[in-house]
Amino acid sequence: MPVLDLIDFGRRMYERDLLVAMDGNVSARRPDGTYLCSRAGTHKGFLEPSDFVVVDSDGKKLSGEGEPTTEIFLHLAAYQERPDVGAVLHAHPPHAIACTLAGISLEDPILAEVILTLGTVPVVPYATTGSKALAEACRPHFRLRDAILLERHGAVVLGRTPLEAFCRLETLEHLARILLLAHRVRAPTLIPRPEAIHLRKLGLGRYGGPPEAVAMRDREDADLPLPHDDGKR
Repeated sequence: MPVLDLIDFGRRMYERDLLVAMDGNVSARRPDGTYLCSRAGTHKGFLEPSDFVVVDSDGKKLSGEGEPTTEIFLHLAAYQERPDVGAVLHAHPPHAIACTLAGISLEDPILAEVILTLGTVPVVPYATTGSKALAEACRPHFRLRDAILLERHGAVVLGRTPLEAFCRLETLEHLARILLLAHRVRAPTLIPRPEAIHLRKLGLGRYGGPPEAVAMRDREDADLPLPHDDGKR
């Protein structure tokens, strides 16, 4: 995957206010089994080819100047759990983070297009940034989800390409903005569970998703096992 793609989407994340300053990191899987990632201490809006390093599956630097992103273990966990993933983006979308601070769930079935493309967006409880503990806490979510939120921290999105990952990041932040607006009036109602399951089955068939989630498409609840209250709060 060309480094220019990662440079482009680093810039787009910055221009869309999905991160600021030295926040976030980007990576891609290489055909030889190594990984290209942004180095620590770089501004994602102004990346250049020299701002990337190559690491092995253990996170050891193989080439490039500087050190790998401090979140390299988070990226590697995603690749290890998902052989179908070719790119990982980590950003700090403000509305999504605000939802984790306010206790507003992005897992509830609220918008049809989110159910179709992402299913649900789980929140991983707070753990120290850059730690192996954080990466390990994310592993089970990576198996079933293409977008997850880190409490008080940010979002991690996966895709076959940087574009696919970026689209998922935009969808996540768009959902968060809508939820925050709705909560100014009252807590939003939910899509009834039968319809949510129907939508998710359609989405898994039409758009695909994590292989483990796609394999659950014909189950009664698809990959949406969490109960909810059919529109009542």
